Amino acid sequence: MKHIVTVQDAVTAFADFIEPTDAELDAIEAEMPLILADVDFLDAQIITLDHLPNELDARRIRRARNRVLSERRALANRTAGAVLPGGAA
Repeated sequence: MKHIVTVQDAVTAFADFIEPTDAELDAIEAEMPLILADVDFLDAQIITLDHLPNELDARRIRRARNRVLSERRALANRTAGAVLPGGAA
């Protein structure tokens, strides 16, 4: 008979190391406008799943897509000016 053992001790033994670092939290915060824009874009697409998209839906999707593209451009411009660690050129 084999004993079934939980792996909770193995998983939670390093729980303190699982927390995100300050650098990771800063990166998430920097990307938050893009994440929220992506969520709005998905919401606009989900709304149109249960019916044929009308003109209002098309405008909502177009506006959300433009916001995503704008946020991606802004994020790329912010990160392009950042200095890479390690002295990479």
